[in-house]
Amino acid sequence: MRAMIIERVVDVSKEEPLKPIDIPVPKPEENQVLIKISACGVCRTDLDEIEGRTPPAVYPVILGHQVIGEIVDSGEKAHNFKKGDRVGIGWIFKSCGVCEYCASGNENLCDFFVATGRDVNGGYAEYIVAYEDFVFKIPDSFSDIDAAPLLCAGSIGWRSIRLSGLKNGYTVGLYGFGASGHIVIQIIRYLYPDTRVFVFTRSEKEQELACELGASWAGRITDNPPVFLNVAIDTTPAWLPVVSALKSLRKGGRLIINAIRKESSDRDVFHYIQYEEHLWLEKEIKSVANVSRRDIAEFLQIASKISIKPEITTYHLLEANAAILDIKSGKKPGAKVLIP
Repeated sequence: MRAMIIERVVDVSKEEPLKPIDIPVPKPEENQVLIKISACGVCRTDLDEIEGRTPPAVYPVILGHQVIGEIVDSGEKAHNFKKGDRVGIGWIFKSCGVCEYCASGNENLCDFFVATGRDVNGGYAEYIVAYEDFVFKIPDSFSDIDAAPLLCAGSIGWRSIRLSGLKNGYTVGLYGFGASGHIVIQIIRYLYPDTRVFVFTRSEKEQELACELGASWAGRITDNPPVFLNVAIDTTPAWLPVVSALKSLRKGGRLIINAIRKESSDRDVFHYIQYEEHLWLEKEIKSVANVSRRDIAEFLQIASKISIKPEITTYHLLEANAAILDIKSGKKPGAKVLIP
């Protein structure tokens, strides 16, 4: 099968990180399924892997954790699906299944969490194997291409909303409006119709898209919103939005940081925060760690009811380097998806 691999940490502004390779089709273990891939989303986390902010466990590795495809084979003890079923795989490849976090449905916090496309081979390929307990049936209402971003951008966005404590009638700020943000606004507009959504992004194209999708207001990251925010969700790769969001929160407001890593080399964000102005008054910061099976399963059901329509740019598998560069530049709004 054809696949795109990374072999080491690379600065994508200086060289192409992904290389094409032909390797044998993997064989499923006894409780795994073999999936022929039809689409795979490209995520900012893939860029973080390439540039070393969340590096793979071993090299070389096949990236990609927003995988859609058809089951073509199963291991001896895999009975949840049949050949021909259309399924998806997200960031969570497996967990230990017995720790306190797994027992409570928070396997995203498991010490033995294994990430698709980082700790094991992912979806920048023509085939992939996965444990059937971490595979999800895809609603018929979505095409393969439209479904791919739902497995991470949408699902992690749903987890961010859950952790935020958002209620109908609140005012929410979305910092960043890429693959996740433009799906999150569609969830909020459906589940919380009386909530005002303010979008903060440096991109004028993304500001326009935000207003088309129902934002009450859209501006730049450092702009002051029309009113203070009950909740803010940050999906950007930078530290500045964290400071700006804290400044714009109401007393007792909550900021959700939905990013595995920030790209800035200056990690001391609190150096920039005026404590009395930004963190006094019981404001909270809460991070998002990975994604659980519950998040993916719940979100797929919600997405099918809303008929979410992601904004998508497609690329051939061999054009994966171009997709990564477009994520780095932020010039193209919405999600990016590879097709074999």
